[in-house]
Amino acid sequence: MAVQNTYISDQEAKELICEIGRRVYNKNFVAANDGNISIKVGDHELWTTPTGVSKGFMTPEMMVKVDISGNVIEGNLKPSSEVKMHLRVYQENLEAKAVVHAHPPVATSFAIAGISLEKPVSPEAIVLLGKVPVAPYATPGTQEVPDSIAPYCRDYNAVLLANHGALTWGRDITEAYFRMESLEHYALMLLYSEHIMQKSNELSTAQIAELISIREKMGIKTGGIPVSGSDKKIRTAPGLPEEMIESIVRKVTEEVLKNVLK
Repeated sequence: MAVQNTYISDQEAKELICEIGRRVYNKNFVAANDGNISIKVGDHELWTTPTGVSKGFMTPEMMVKVDISGNVIEGNLKPSSEVKMHLRVYQENLEAKAVVHAHPPVATSFAIAGISLEKPVSPEAIVLLGKVPVAPYATPGTQEVPDSIAPYCRDYNAVLLANHGALTWGRDITEAYFRMESLEHYALMLLYSEHIMQKSNELSTAQIAELISIREKMGIKTGGIPVSGSDKKIRTAPGLPEEMIESIVRKVTEEVLKNVLK
C-alpha cells in the first residue's frame, strides 16, 4: 500500500531539530557531542545534525541537508557519520519521517548487557513503544551499524544498539522523540522492578490484547506483541530446544490475541 507523504518546511525542520536537541541534552540522554537527529522534508531529502556539535547548543544554521544516499545538498558543516543509521531507517520504513539517536543511561545499560526490553509490565510502553530488540554490536560510524538495524526498522519503533545506545523513529519528530523518552522510562521501570525489587507482575495475554487494540486504533501498526509471563509456562517442558519453545509460545500468543481482538 502506498504511503501518502506530507512534509514540513526546511526552516521548520531545522528549528525542530534544534528544539529536540535541547530536550535530549537537558534530559541527560546525551553527553558532550553525542547523538544525532534527522527529519525528512521530501521523499529523497532530509535535514540532520552536524558532526562534532553538542545537541544542546545547536542553531538552525548548523543543520545539514542530505539526500537519501547521504550526499550533502546544503549546509556548511559535515553531517554525522552516523547519519547512515537514519538513512537506513528511511529506506526500510516509508512511514518514518524522523529519527532520534541518543545514549539514555538506563536503556543504554540494557543495550550493554544485551537485554531487550519486552516485558509486558507497562500499558503505556506496550501502546506507545512496543517491544525493543537489541541489534548486534557494530562499530559506530561504519556501514555495519545500518546493516545491524535493518531487520528491525519495519516492524518495531525502536532498537537498542549493543554497547552503544538507542535509536527511535516516528511519523514525525515529536513521535520519534517521545519514543526515546518512553524507552528510557520503560527501561528505568524494568531496572527497578526486575533488578532491584526483583519482582514484577506481568500483564496477561487478554490485557495485552486490549492494549494492542488501543494501539491499532491510534494508527500504530508496529511495535511487536509482548508475550505474557503466564504463557511462558511451556518453557518448563523438558527436552524442547529453546528455539522451538520460542516459536510455540509466539504462535500460541498470536492465536489468543486474534480471538480476543475479534
